[in-house]
Amino acid sequence: MNIHKVILFFDQRRVAVSYSLTVFLLLLLGSLPAFAAGRVECSSLKSTYMPSAVGYCALLPPSFDAQPTRKFPALYFLHGLGGDQTFLISSGAGNIIEDLQGDKKIGEFVVIAPQADTTFYINSKNGSVRYEDFFVHDLIPQMEKRFRLLSVRSARAITGVSMGGYGALRFAFKYPQMFASVSAHMPALMEQLPHTSGDLLLNALMGSAFGRPADEAFWKANTPFVFARAANLRGVKIYFDCGDHDDYGFDAGSRELDKLLTTRHIPHAFHIYPGRHDGQFVAQHLAESLEFDSHALGLSK
Repeated sequence: MNIHKVILFFDQRRVAVSYSLTVFLLLLLGSLPAFAAGRVECSSLKSTYMPSAVGYCALLPPSFDAQPTRKFPALYFLHGLGGDQTFLISSGAGNIIEDLQGDKKIGEFVVIAPQADTTFYINSKNGSVRYEDFFVHDLIPQMEKRFRLLSVRSARAITGVSMGGYGALRFAFKYPQMFASVSAHMPALMEQLPHTSGDLLLNALMGSAFGRPADEAFWKANTPFVFARAANLRGVKIYFDCGDHDDYGFDAGSRELDKLLTTRHIPHAFHIYPGRHDGQFVAQHLAESLEFDSHALGLSK
């Protein structure tokens, strides 16, 4: 992969991608501050694993308030670089969820969107930011209590976009006992750390998550590929897609993951669609992953 393209993605384009996705969905769907029938609740969560409180937003379905004793399945939605916990709200993607629920194409579940900054959803090499531990040991249990979520594997799904796709696949493959399904759009899959001649360039790529300068062995030890090779993924429903002209070459990484899972005879749904690494691609295929996860949660046919 061309290193300059990677730098653009992890530095300048981390803002541009998020902005283009937001603008496209707003133009396509219109902007609403909350669901017409449901609502959005945003707050933050303190954790000993994190240096500061972590924000989150919960998209609550229409029946959440109407049926106060009912418990719900959950879909954890992981944003990409340049995004944050408000992504689903500000982009208008929540309207897609509501429309699909209104058309009975998906069932009702709570969507939890946590803030992740540039963590890649891992425990950083220097141990100062332990996002993986926070997500598994603090966020999920606290969200299950706060929003009456079913605390069983069959009621949890996880999804993400770009860096969030990397995180979603990694969580599902490392903790398959926790999730019924995983889906990812244009996941940031690169098995090999890009090589440069300067530490400043590596720092621009990854921030501090993989070390300063980025540690190649640490990078390789944390990619979704590592866990996909050895994990018992029986029962985990897997979906991922990517554009055939992905700006950062993530289609190559997606094809490699497809080959790996195929070699292991692990059922999965994989698609290369026409498109680039942008908001239009996500908007075109978001409904497909939502229907996939809803079906895996036993909420739709």
